[in-house]
Amino acid sequence: MLPAMYTIVAASQKGGSGKTTLSGHLAVEAARAGAGEIALIDTDPQGSLAHWWNARRAPTPHFIKAGLPDLEAALAGLEQAGIKIAVVDTPPAITQSISKVVAHADLVLVPTRPSPHDLRAVGATVDIAERHGKPLIFVVNAATARARITGESAVALSQHGTVAPVTIHHRVDFAASMIDGRTVGEVVPNSQSAREITELWLYIQSRLSRIVKDPTLLPDITPEHLAISSLLSPGLEEILPPVVEALPVYEGPERRSGLERRLLTEQRHPDRRSFGRRASDQPTWGVK
Repeated sequence: MLPAMYTIVAASQKGGSGKTTLSGHLAVEAARAGAGEIALIDTDPQGSLAHWWNARRAPTPHFIKAGLPDLEAALAGLEQAGIKIAVVDTPPAITQSISKVVAHADLVLVPTRPSPHDLRAVGATVDIAERHGKPLIFVVNAATARARITGESAVALSQHGTVAPVTIHHRVDFAASMIDGRTVGEVVPNSQSAREITELWLYIQSRLSRIVKDPTLLPDITPEHLAISSLLSPGLEEILPPVVEALPVYEGPERRSGLERRLLTEQRHPDRRSFGRRASDQPTWGVK
C-alpha cells in the first residue's frame, strides 16, 4: 500500500498576492527539509511557475503543468509515483477554477498583502474554503518591516481563520532569486528572507501533520516559538490545553461562522462592505 499524499493549495482571488513565489519557495524548502518527495503543480494558464521551474537546474521539487480537467488525474499519478506533498499554485480572480482546485486540498494557504484592498478581497477565498470544508491558513506576505498596518492586518485576518505566526516581508532578494530558477534560501541562505521561509515551512508542516493526523510529517526540529505542544506525540491532544493558532491574539467579539458574520453585518451596517463584498450580496458559485 502506497503512503498517503497530501495536497497544499495556494489560493487567492487577488492578483499579486505572491502565490507563485510562495509556492515555489515552500516546495523547495519542503524538499530541503526532508519532508519527502515534493511536487509542484501549476494550474495557472499564465504559467509563471512553469517558466521558473524550467530555468531551474536542481532536480527537486518535481513539477507538473496541469489544467483543471487534468488535475485529478495528475494528483493520482503523483500519489502512485510516491510523492508525499503536492503544492498547487492557482490562477487569480477565477472563482470556479479556484474552487475546483481547493476541493482537492488538505490545507489551503491564502497569501495576503497587508493592504485594505487585499484584506477586502480575501472574503471570496474564505467562502470557497468553508464551502469545501477545508482548513485554511493566512500568510501575511510582502509586508513592510515595523509597519503598523502589518499587525492590524494580522488581527483582522485572525477573526476569519488561522494566521501563520511567521510574516514574510517585502525584500528585493525574493524576486531576484526567482530569476534563474532558484529560491532565496539557495541564493542567500543566511538572509532574513531565507529564515522566514524556513520558519514558515516548519509551521505549515506541523499544522499539516496535525490536520491529517500523520506524525511522520512532523519536522525533526521546530523553533521554540513555533512549537505546537499537541504534536509531540499521538494522544497528547486529549490532555494538553488547546493551541492558540492565530497571532496576534484577537481580543474582540467571539468568532462566528461565515453565515453568522454576514447576518450580523447586515443588521449593523446594511451598506458596509465586508471583505470586498456588500453584506447584502449573495455569493454565486462558478460565476466570475
